[in-house]
Amino acid sequence: MNDSFKKLAVFIGAAVLLVALPLVLQTQGNAWVRIVDIALLYVMLALGLNIVVGYAGLLDLGYVAFFAIGAYLYALLESPHLIETFPAIKAMFPNGMHISIFIVIPLAFVIAAVFGVILGAPTLKLRGDYLAIVTLGFGEIIRVFLNTLDHPYNITNGPKGILAIEPVHVAGINFGRTLKLDGFSIPSVTLYYYLFLTLVIITVVICHRLQVSRVGRAWMAIREDEIAAKAMGINTRNLKLLAFGMGASFGGVSGAMFASFQSFVSPESFSLMESVMIVAMVVLGGLGHLPGVILGAVLLAALPEVLRYVAGPLQAMTDGRLDASILRQLFIALAMIVIMLVRPRGLWPSPEHGKSLNRRKAPDPVPGSPQAVTPGVDNPADEVPGDSSRPMSINP
Repeated sequence: MNDSFKKLAVFIGAAVLLVALPLVLQTQGNAWVRIVDIALLYVMLALGLNIVVGYAGLLDLGYVAFFAIGAYLYALLESPHLIETFPAIKAMFPNGMHISIFIVIPLAFVIAAVFGVILGAPTLKLRGDYLAIVTLGFGEIIRVFLNTLDHPYNITNGPKGILAIEPVHVAGINFGRTLKLDGFSIPSVTLYYYLFLTLVIITVVICHRLQVSRVGRAWMAIREDEIAAKAMGINTRNLKLLAFGMGASFGGVSGAMFASFQSFVSPESFSLMESVMIVAMVVLGGLGHLPGVILGAVLLAALPEVLRYVAGPLQAMTDGRLDASILRQLFIALAMIVIMLVRPRGLWPSPEHGKSLNRRKAPDPVPGSPQAVTPGVDNPADEVPGDSSRPMSINP
C-alpha cells in the first residue's frame, strides 16, 4: 500500500510539473517555451529510433528521412502549394484542402511506416556497419529527392521549401494564435507544448507496451543474438520489418508536427547531422531504456539553445574572432565525450538483468540425503543417488 501511494504521489507531482512548466517559463519569455517544444519533438523522434536501435539492435543512420516524409506530407496537405501548382487539385478544393489534424496524423503515421518497411526489406541480411551505410544512403536519397522534385512537376518546391503552412486546428482552436480565456492569454507556443506533450505521452505508452510484450522480447532476442533467436523459432524477417515500420511511424508524426510548428519546411532541415544527433540522443541516454532516451533527447535538444547564452559572451570577449555556432558545437562535442567516458552505458542505462533480484540462497542439504549427492565420477548422473547397485545407463 505504501509503494502504491508513493507511485501515485510521484505520478501526480510529475503531472502537475509538466502542466505548470510552460506557464512558469513564460515569465522569462516565449523563447524558453519554444525550446521545450522542440525538445518534445526530439523526444518523439528518439523514442521512435529507440525501437529500431535500442530494442531490435538495428543501427539506422537515415532516420531523419521519416522525419522529412512526415513534415512534407503535412506541408503539402496544409499549404496552398499544391493548389497553386496543379489546377486539377484547385478545382477539387477551391477553398483549400484544410484537412483535419485527426486525419493528417494517422496518415503521416501510416505513410512513414510504409517507407520504413521499404527501407527494411532490402536490408534484412545486413548488420552493423553495412546496415548503417545503407540506411545513411536512404536518408540522403530522400533529401536529394526533396531538393530536386521541383521539375518537371513542382511537388516539393525544391531547395526553396514550402511556405505558408497552416497551424493545427483542434475544436475551433487555432494553435497559431494566442488563445484568450476570460482575460487569461495562452500563447501559441504553450498550446503547441500541450499538444506535443500529449503525443509524447501516447508514444511513451505505446513504446512501453511494446517493450513488455512478446514482440518486444523477440526484438531484444534478435538484438542479443539473431542466430540464436532464429533457432528458437522467432521470425526475424517479419520482426525486423515491424521494428523499422514502428520506429519510422513515430518519426513521421513528429515531422508533421514540426511542419505545423515551424510553418515552413525545406530540405536543409533534414540533413545527416540531424540523424546523427537523434542517434546520439538514444545512445547517450541509454539504449533500450525509455527514461534514459527521454533524458538524452531533452538534454541534447535543449543544450544547443542554452549554450547560445554561453557562446555569445565568449565571442564578445574575443572581439568576434570565434564563431558562436562553432563554439556551441565544440561545447556539445566536449559534453558528449565526457558523458561517454564517465557513463559509457548512457546517462540512465537499463538496469542489468538479475542485479535487482533479491535471490534467496538455498539452504545447505543434510549430509547423506539424496540432495547432498551430486553427480560426478563416483556417482554418475545416470544412476539412482545412494544406490550404486542399480545402474540406469543404457550402455551395457
